[in-house]
Amino acid sequence: MTIASRSSIHFGLLLHNHQPIGNFPWVFQQVYEQAYLPILEPLERHPGVRLSLHYSGSLLDWLQEAHPEFLERIAALVKRKQVEMVGGGYYEPILASIPDADKLAQIRRLTERIRCDFGVRPTGMWIAERVWEPSLPRFLREAEIEWTILDDVHFKNVGLEDNDLYGYYATEDQSTALKVYATSKALRYTIPWRPVNETIETLRSLATPDGGRIVVMGDDGEKFGGWPETYPYCWGSDEHTGWVEEFFTALEENSTWLHTTPLGEYARSYPALGRIYIPTSSYIEMTEWALPAQKSFIFGKLLHQLEHDKHNELLQFMRGGFWRNFLVRYPEVNNQHKKMLRVHEQVYAAGATEQTGVLELWKAQANDTYWHGLFGGIYMAHVRSAIYHHLIKAENAADALRRGAEHWQRYEFTDFDRDTHDELLIESDQQNLYLDPQRGGTLFEWDIRRSAHNMLCVMTRREESYHQTLREYERERRRSAIERTVASTAGQDESEPGSPHTTVRTKEADLDHYLFHDRYRRHSLVDHFLPFGLKLLDFAQVRYEEQGNFIEQPYQAQVEQGASGLTVALARSGHVRRPGAMTPLPVRLSKVLFVPLGQERLIVRYSIENLGHTRLHTLFATEWNIHLLGGGSNDEAYYRVPGYELENSHFDGTGEVQQVYTFHIGNTWLQQDMDFSLSKAATLWRFSIETVTGSEAGFERTHQGSCIALLWPIVLDAGQHWNVEIECSGSEV
Repeated sequence: MTIASRSSIHFGLLLHNHQPIGNFPWVFQQVYEQAYLPILEPLERHPGVRLSLHYSGSLLDWLQEAHPEFLERIAALVKRKQVEMVGGGYYEPILASIPDADKLAQIRRLTERIRCDFGVRPTGMWIAERVWEPSLPRFLREAEIEWTILDDVHFKNVGLEDNDLYGYYATEDQSTALKVYATSKALRYTIPWRPVNETIETLRSLATPDGGRIVVMGDDGEKFGGWPETYPYCWGSDEHTGWVEEFFTALEENSTWLHTTPLGEYARSYPALGRIYIPTSSYIEMTEWALPAQKSFIFGKLLHQLEHDKHNELLQFMRGGFWRNFLVRYPEVNNQHKKMLRVHEQVYAAGATEQTGVLELWKAQANDTYWHGLFGGIYMAHVRSAIYHHLIKAENAADALRRGAEHWQRYEFTDFDRDTHDELLIESDQQNLYLDPQRGGTLFEWDIRRSAHNMLCVMTRREESYHQTLREYERERRRSAIERTVASTAGQDESEPGSPHTTVRTKEADLDHYLFHDRYRRHSLVDHFLPFGLKLLDFAQVRYEEQGNFIEQPYQAQVEQGASGLTVALARSGHVRRPGAMTPLPVRLSKVLFVPLGQERLIVRYSIENLGHTRLHTLFATEWNIHLLGGGSNDEAYYRVPGYELENSHFDGTGEVQQVYTFHIGNTWLQQDMDFSLSKAATLWRFSIETVTGSEAGFERTHQGSCIALLWPIVLDAGQHWNVEIECSGSEV
């Protein structure tokens, strides 16, 4: 008797498909052509292959607008019970990070969308980034979700092993049982990276006489053609070639013992393997990325070494960080998250309807920039900007209902970022200005309500764990003068694409030469006292010594609200070092912000007083870090300096202009121009803030914003003052 006749097994394949809110339209189209569309034809040719499909609401919205015929073809596959549709949060939020009311609403919205488009109600859902917290079952069951899928590492964290995972488990939290599957990491790392027969033989080895087991593989649909080198590999030159065609053919040829079974169908037909309570976790790479950079690098090295040495008995005890630690690692993520919570309160106070901005709020909860790892995350500048765009639109809608069309203005000292220190939030019908008195009296958010754009959503350049990987790769590349991968690929067929988890790619040589790290967060109204003779390049690459002690230090803050506007006085008494002097001079710096009522305008008045007994000779600079979607020499994002012909006027350009009284920055697509006018001529420095980040296609430099520094040499005798006024006026281009 053959194995095929006496043993069988179920195979549950779930493909998760998602594109971030705010991603470029050409990316949607490219991935559609390379991954989403190609999967349909082999499915239609192979009716014996059954699987589960998940599409996020943001992707469904785009498909409905751009390719409605695609949804019709999916509906036909659903009707013949070949495809099972899977639900989730509509805009793919990290469920644990959003308010409870939004958890339920987002899940229910996608459930209803699937019912309308495909005529079925999903019983299961995809958990974004598999970020799990033990309180989630209650909300999923309340939203009528019966099952979900997590990584095998979630289950191994409580002591289970691979042989314990060929089914599903039941869990709960003050609720009825939720059924939870484990996706196989081994299959995720071999499908589609290894030959088809390896997967088939693996499944054959797990088949049992009773045929009750199921092996589950849930992963990104984009890896089948959308990731580097995978399109020709997965789809071949015609419908009869390519990895997917070979795989589907093999599944059908072995269907007497290998049953492709949608996960919901299996859950209805078989009981749970047992009860389980899963700790807070995500997939292992996410827990690695959540650690501080150096710890993350060490953890990753140890993880790969244990995998290489096949110490599986130790691997299951490897647990990295906690997803919420991204709110600590990246103040920019925390700022975005706390802004979302604040807007949630405003939208729900206004009634939480589409008219009061609830859909815009939900779009802004999309997970893609609330974390960062090897790929994208918070460093995706255009997606980060889109999150704020939807938050501000939600604010606008809620305030329009609650406050009407009259001009209004308010301020509040509150612990916005939840660190026990109060920030100063100024909000109006024209603009929001968020200030941090404890960290240099700086401006960390500047929302223009008309264009729904946060001018300051700039990323700080930080050390990342993969920077060390990049340094090692570049050193080895220069030493050997050939392309190398960090992990050994011995035994791998050269025709197989390298997994982005184990292969290093770079989009240009010597990227390690661009690894600069900032000493402070890239806010605006950062107050510098700089050494004379400092060059722009040294300033941009952080190769200088600060002469004052004002950066990231506490400022006193007072606010007065009048009929014409609101005045904020920020002041600090500090010290400034002098060339050749043993002791620094005491200096008092004040900056007074005036925010006119009913105008898209900000006026900043600086005053510097020499409190010492000898002359102060220094170079003062105010630094502004602005985000205007200027990457890639975008022709729509610009600098303009009247009276000067700039060599490079793009917003991501670098340059110095002396004796500047006025300049413009803006983006015609955003319909946003900002005119800066100075009472004293300044030297204007500008440079692109670029980080080295990773994507599926490789490491690259990415524009995160532009740094503007306005510099003035100052000579003050004892007791003298120096003053300057900066007026910023916004308008539609």
